Amino acid sequence: MIFRQEHPPGRQGLSDFTDASVLGISIAGVPLEHRLYHFRLAFSGWEHVRVVLGGESFVALAEGLQNALWTLGGAPAEHRSDSLSAAFRNLERDAAEDLTRRYEELCAHYEMAPTRNNTGVAHENGSIEGPHAHLKSALRQALLLRGGGDFADLDDYRRFIDELVGRANAGRRKALEIERAQLKPLPPRRTDDHEEELVTVTRSSGFLLRRVFYTVPSRLIGHRLRVRLYDDRLECLLGGTLVLTLPRGRRPAGARHGRTAHVVDYRHVIHALRRKPMALLNLVYRDQLFPRAAFRRTWEALIAAQPPRNACRLMVGLLALAHDRACEAELAVALDAILDEGELPELAALQQRFMPSTASVPMVTVSLPAAIAYDALLGAPQEWLQP
Repeated sequence: MIFRQEHPPGRQGLSDFTDASVLGISIAGVPLEHRLYHFRLAFSGWEHVRVVLGGESFVALAEGLQNALWTLGGAPAEHRSDSLSAAFRNLERDAAEDLTRRYEELCAHYEMAPTRNNTGVAHENGSIEGPHAHLKSALRQALLLRGGGDFADLDDYRRFIDELVGRANAGRRKALEIERAQLKPLPPRRTDDHEEELVTVTRSSGFLLRRVFYTVPSRLIGHRLRVRLYDDRLECLLGGTLVLTLPRGRRPAGARHGRTAHVVDYRHVIHALRRKPMALLNLVYRDQLFPRAAFRRTWEALIAAQPPRNACRLMVGLLALAHDRACEAELAVALDAILDEGELPELAALQQRFMPSTASVPMVTVSLPAAIAYDALLGAPQEWLQP
């Protein structure tokens, strides 16, 4: 039997994750594997949604929940989640106990009582499970009106979701006003919503963290960085100073055991690669080095038509041009157009094309007075100097 419950205002907030693969979202043509973190107040139905790139984890829960509470401006008396089975899966006992402790400390920071429904009993979390279906139905309808699920970048997709949820919350304004009066005030600051690791930058101008290799600027070689891991990014600190923010990488599902994923920014290594262009030929992260599909397409055309030395030198020159002239997007368009015509790019012509425009500098003639003029001024009668 199911015993339906009443939900007093300010009493309960609920969190859960839902798989969003059925929405068919892609970023610049690349399918996006993701989940949605979903928070909802049981009384008013006010909700908050965040895109989660990894799986169900404490970091994703902590960041999503705190974003929801600070957007809301208060905290309910109780926070209910599912059993976090996906977050606990494959964890050793000590790690699972640590995760439980961190979740309880997170709720205690906001003076919320932490509760969970029984594993596998979804209707105990019905105030959030049912709205999952409504949320995804609304997203499908909005995507149809938009004309598709392909977005220019992740921020564009997140804005789309925020606007949709914002319109839905506008219809719950009156109920939210009643509930907001019963919410607890927020603490002076947020609590930690990330994990931390210490890494050393190697001579490869990068570091390995959780089987993912990240490139960093070469000036950091030999330094020890403190890395904060969020669901979608890494914040790298040298001492107490934030020096770099990187997108978080993850090994692809089904990757061969021991295989390393790569998060590469060509701007971090292009200066060294310019001195050793042949290193591009067998570089372990060569495919990840190209910032856009047009650059990868250009490399494939060059290596098929020219000797490796020439192909490497030309490709490195194109990457250097994109970096030096800050013309990555425009250069990608130009490369696509050249390849569509069945030709290969010429570095000298592209360098001339993307050379900064030279503005004419006016000739300014400065006449310097003779030093004797100052002597005459100093010896002038006082009445001449009166205003």
